[in-house]
Amino acid sequence: MKQYLDLVAHVIQHGSRQSNRTGTDTLSFPGAMLRFDLAEGFPAITTRKLAFKAAIGEMCGFLRGVNNAAEFRALGCKVWDQNANENAQWLNNPFRQGTDDLGEIYGVQWRQWPAYKRIAVNDQAAIDFSQAQGFAPIAEGVEHGERFVVLYKAIDQVRQCLDTIVNNPGSRRILFHGWNCAQLDEMALPPCHLLYQFHPNASTRELSLTLYIRSNDLGLGTPFNLAEGAALLSLFARLTGYTPRWFTYFIGDAHVYENHLDMLREQLRREPLAPPRLVIAERVPAFAATGVYQPEWLAQVEPGDFSLEGYEHHAPMTAPMAV
Repeated sequence: MKQYLDLVAHVIQHGSRQSNRTGTDTLSFPGAMLRFDLAEGFPAITTRKLAFKAAIGEMCGFLRGVNNAAEFRALGCKVWDQNANENAQWLNNPFRQGTDDLGEIYGVQWRQWPAYKRIAVNDQAAIDFSQAQGFAPIAEGVEHGERFVVLYKAIDQVRQCLDTIVNNPGSRRILFHGWNCAQLDEMALPPCHLLYQFHPNASTRELSLTLYIRSNDLGLGTPFNLAEGAALLSLFARLTGYTPRWFTYFIGDAHVYENHLDMLREQLRREPLAPPRLVIAERVPAFAATGVYQPEWLAQVEPGDFSLEGYEHHAPMTAPMAV
């Protein structure tokens, strides 16, 4: 994880002070990249203890389409509590459905992206084509004298990606994202890690992942998101018969909160330790061993199915999360 520490040091030294929605200023730097070879180990931070179970709990929640902080807590992840119940902007949002509600966040978009088509009623070929793809008519209307029909379906982006890895690994379109412009105002927090693209190599049977994050808190968010992304890549590889390989991590706005500086400066004085190895429980089917494709396991994995072998780390440290 030396490259992570190098990025932290770079942002502290060269970042510009900026104000933001949280009220806690940051040192921010535009554009950053980290790349990890999972053949060499799992990218777990070692200069302090990683909240591994919380990160995996959040990932499991996303894969289940969870949009409620109570359900995340049940999975061992409490990071959504404040955004659900202490974020003044969300508390006053008319879309909020009471205590612990988070709105149409990550997992909803991942597993049930609301898709609509608006088609002229006399374009029967387009209507038939859309219905063959699973769209169903839900409304009709008139605009500028032209009648149209609205069709809808929920798109499972994650399942589509997994299916394509198995059935068409040469595709360069194996991606999902969470930035639904029409529903950003219906979310407790718009997605930060918003675009995932998978890269199968059918000849080497290696699977890689590129992740784009629009805004990343280097102190708390980056270690958490790295663990989630690497675990997700490893799960996808297991369910499709590949070996997880390259995990590339792009950050749009890389920043350090002022109240995280003491924690991060102490980490910079600590020597990184050897990376651990991710272990996925035997109960999670490995396509390479069984030859049976079981995509339903995307929503069936539990936090306890993931563990780190050989994880050594320095003393734990904490810092407040900006909301």
